[in-house]
This record gives sequence, C-alpha cells and structure tokens, in this order.
Amino acid sequence: MRTTTTAVPADARVAAAEDVIAGLGRAAGSLRCAGSQRLVRLGISMTHFHVLTLLRHHDAMPMGRLAEILDASVSSATGIIDRMEERGLVERVRVPDDRRVVLVKPTQAGLDLVDDAELVKNEVMTGALNRFTAEQLDRMAAAVADLRASIAVELASVPGRYPAPFECDHAHPGHHLAANGADSSRPGHPIHLDAHPEDQSASPLPGTART
Repeated sequence: MRTTTTAVPADARVAAAEDVIAGLGRAAGSLRCAGSQRLVRLGISMTHFHVLTLLRHHDAMPMGRLAEILDASVSSATGIIDRMEERGLVERVRVPDDRRVVLVKPTQAGLDLVDDAELVKNEVMTGALNRFTAEQLDRMAAAVADLRASIAVELASVPGRYPAPFECDHAHPGHHLAANGADSSRPGHPIHLDAHPEDQSASPLPGTART
C-alpha cells in the first residue's frame, strides 16, 4: 500500500513558522527577564555582564578587540574596564613578549558573578524540561537539532550578510549594543557606554563602594 504525503500550503507554512518564532521569542523573553532580575540583585549592569561573558570564553582580550565587539570607541571601552577593575571584576595584564600590549582578563570574582547570574536560566530550563515526558524530550531534541542545522545553512547561504560566528557565539543572550552605545534589549532604558552604565542599571556589589 502506497502512502501519500499531502504538501502543506505555502500560507500554512508561513503561519506555522510565524507561530514558532513568536513562541520561541516569548520563551526567550521570559528567560531574559529572569536573568535581568538576577543581575539587578547581584548589582551588575548588562554591559559589564556582556564583557565578562566575552572574557570567560576567551580568558583575555586586547582592549581594541573589546571595543570593536562592543561597537564603542577605545576610550569608552577603557572607561568601562576602569570601572570593572575598580570593582574587582577584571584585571589588566601585559604580554610577556611585548609589554606594550595590555590584555583584559576576568578575575575569579568576575567569573563567579557570571556563573551566579546564569544559574537562574539553567535552573528554569532544567525544571521546565524535567516536566516533559521521555517522548516529548526526544521530540524536542530532534527539533532543536533540526533547527540548529537549518540555521547554520541559512547563515552560510549569503556570505558576509550576517555577523561573524565569533560575535554571535559569545554575545550576551538578548543583548545588543547599538552603534550609539545604547542597549537595545531594554526598550526605554538605554545604556550609554560613555555614561557609566552601571550607574543606570545596577548597584555596587556587596562590600564595594561606588566612586
């Protein structure tokens, strides 16, 4: 007996895709909200968290590269690192072979802060997935694998159209610094890189004093 497959109308495929995108957006938004609340309680700004996430993946980075990724001037990036260094989140080190090169490294306190801030997302996702049946988990795993593969093909379909994998892989989820230094992930609450972002979005860490 031959089994026939009915093609899904184009309009239905578009509608289904839009529903998936909307659902993923709402789920990601819930996680971002929970993560943002944790950052406020920890007393760290989104900008500082973004920098610490980058440094955690790369251990140390030159100031110029950090400024490039933040889409900020070197002077603005230097100001951010100055304030993070004052709070014990990062440190500056010189390259032994070329003392003129200064790298920015995260301190253990900075790395611990990132882990603590991200823990809420891990807890929520683990708890949510634990509510699934084994069959649902299998379907989810297959769907995620298919989605990642399809995204990879789409990103590679037009070379140069999308950001380089470096920026995409290590950017803070949901966090984008616009060309003018504003944090576009927080509508109505821009973070300007030249205006002490931690003063606008977070209080000092316990046991630290603001200067």
